[in-house]
Amino acid sequence: MSSGGAGGNGRAAAALSARGSRIAGGARGLLDKGFDLYIADPFDRERNPRGILNLGTSENKLCYDLIQERLTRSDMNYLEPHLLQYSDPQGIESFREEIAKFLTEYAKAPKALNPEHIVVMNGCCAVFATLSTVLCDPGDGYLIPTPYYGGINSKTWLYGGIQPVHVPLFSEVTDEESHPFQLTVGKLEAALQRAKEQGIRVRALILINPHNPLGDIYPAQLLKECLEFAHRYQLHVIIDEIYMLSVYDDTTFTSVLSLDCLPDPERTHFMWGFSKDFGMCGIRVGVLYTRSHDIRKAVNQLAVFHGCPGPVQYVLSQFLSDRDWLDNVYFPTNKKRLREAQNILVDGLTEIGIPVLKSSGGLYVWADFRKFLKSQTFEAEMELWWKFLDEKLLISPGKAFCCYEPGWFRMVFSDSIDKIYLGIQRLEQMLQTETAEPVANKISAEDELSNSEDETSVNHANTPLDEVSEAYSDMKKIVVY
Repeated sequence: MSSGGAGGNGRAAAALSARGSRIAGGARGLLDKGFDLYIADPFDRERNPRGILNLGTSENKLCYDLIQERLTRSDMNYLEPHLLQYSDPQGIESFREEIAKFLTEYAKAPKALNPEHIVVMNGCCAVFATLSTVLCDPGDGYLIPTPYYGGINSKTWLYGGIQPVHVPLFSEVTDEESHPFQLTVGKLEAALQRAKEQGIRVRALILINPHNPLGDIYPAQLLKECLEFAHRYQLHVIIDEIYMLSVYDDTTFTSVLSLDCLPDPERTHFMWGFSKDFGMCGIRVGVLYTRSHDIRKAVNQLAVFHGCPGPVQYVLSQFLSDRDWLDNVYFPTNKKRLREAQNILVDGLTEIGIPVLKSSGGLYVWADFRKFLKSQTFEAEMELWWKFLDEKLLISPGKAFCCYEPGWFRMVFSDSIDKIYLGIQRLEQMLQTETAEPVANKISAEDELSNSEDETSVNHANTPLDEVSEAYSDMKKIVVY
């Protein structure tokens, strides 16, 4: 037994492996920190009307009535012994068959997808974690256009120990571009070259389509060009299409599963889940589709830690198989409600002078608050974020998405109309009293920036954000539309 000479912290550190210490010491991202604050003081119309209103977490709360009605029908009331027993860690065969049929139809695959190419896990976070572990070695990198959903950093770092290699996108539209934050193969090439010069082995390219947080959709031609680029350099491509069915305008969405001929099918991996399109974040079911036998074999070894309960798989099988309800009730209603909610938020922001990037999919808008910053720095962005929280409004700062321009925020609109209006009201009240001093007794902006999610002990192989911020002040007028 230890004599107790060391302090409590010393004993705790000694109890962990080096890997455990690395994981325990990993900084929580801004999205997590904001959600923690919300959980401690959540808005409730009756019980806590001055609580924090959450327009920061990307959840679809618009169709709970439809989902509740469908999930409480008699065909869902089923339980057999095999659903409570150990099952295939890859996912129950009948569930994978139903997913394959569903994705074949709704992703517009040219031929029937193979259920054996599907792995079911408890959320897309698990898919990112396992894929990063089996595709990369610690210290390897993956290309990812910025801004992007910052949660990917921790999901790929905690297990795999790999690092993002940013492909910076900016709001300024150059002569070679047609819209803000436009991805091009030339930008992918430049980022890959920078990584090579810094000695980082890049193993993969991650794309989010529809995009989070921009809300735009990759044209089919750009998607093909990105796949060709990855093939040239023998990179894996992980395409996160978790918002695939949350397109609310007439823009054509092209799933990677719909492409007739992939340049490198063994290195192309598709992700989707029930969290966003079906408003079931709490159900925790994510899907990986990969044609590579070796990758599935490796992923399945880890899938035993990330399985989904048998009864959940049965219920979702019934859910997916009801094409009449999906086509005539859920999807048209969901699209209509998303479009209406998005219009309400965009109109409200426009009325108080906040430009919004044009978007087509997802549950959020990318809003431009740069003129409200005291300086074009991320410190000023964090100060503004704290002021929003002081006004009991949670939205997500661009820093949480590794954006290279301070002043952009993601705002979620997939909530009740009264909450959207209340959010706009609180936002307007805060902006009208912008002469207030910086918030006291809070974590400083400097601390937040040093501990933010994309700073978790990795080198991002990019131009420092502060240098970008300084250069930004000299930019021309930005086109946002």
